[in-house]
Amino acid sequence: MAWDTERTRRLLLDAGAREFASHGLAGGRIDRISRAAGVNRERIYSYFGSKLGLFEAVLSDRLDSALDGVGVTGGGVEAIGRFAGEYFDAVVKDATLARLVAWEGLERRDVVDIEDRSARANRVIDEMQEALRGAARVEVEELFLTIVSLSYCWLVIPNLARVVGGDPIDPLRRRTALEGQAVAMAEQLTPIASER
Repeated sequence: MAWDTERTRRLLLDAGAREFASHGLAGGRIDRISRAAGVNRERIYSYFGSKLGLFEAVLSDRLDSALDGVGVTGGGVEAIGRFAGEYFDAVVKDATLARLVAWEGLERRDVVDIEDRSARANRVIDEMQEALRGAARVEVEELFLTIVSLSYCWLVIPNLARVVGGDPIDPLRRRTALEGQAVAMAEQLTPIASER
């Protein structure tokens, strides 16, 4: 029987995502990943080279599958609100992504796939800037960073939501609040853009 390389790779990526999201890069264990995937641990090294190589592949895979379809469509501040809601939905759909990004920030000095991630971010920032009719680039970058941070925040630091609101915050409530906040922030940029 022929070995299904793509299936094996997918099993390892999925098991790696669960392991690294729970334990981080340093705490992630190759033996647990191998066992969860039902794949010999040597396959990890042959496909990814190392535990770090698997972590990087896992993070890249999750970013590609979760966020590639998310962008800004239309114009005006409403387009920014829609983007914020769709971005939030993508992050919530795969909650491991927020945790993987948090572990990357805590444990890694280098950014995984910085060129691809920067290109993706710049594409969205360009779309946001177009929707806001030429708002200053630096202000749109800050708005994008705020939307991304707020989307990840409640999944990565859920205890903060418990401190502020008692019980864990309902995702629909959080999404609605984020859309409103994004629109309000975007409205602050439009008078600046129209004065130039």
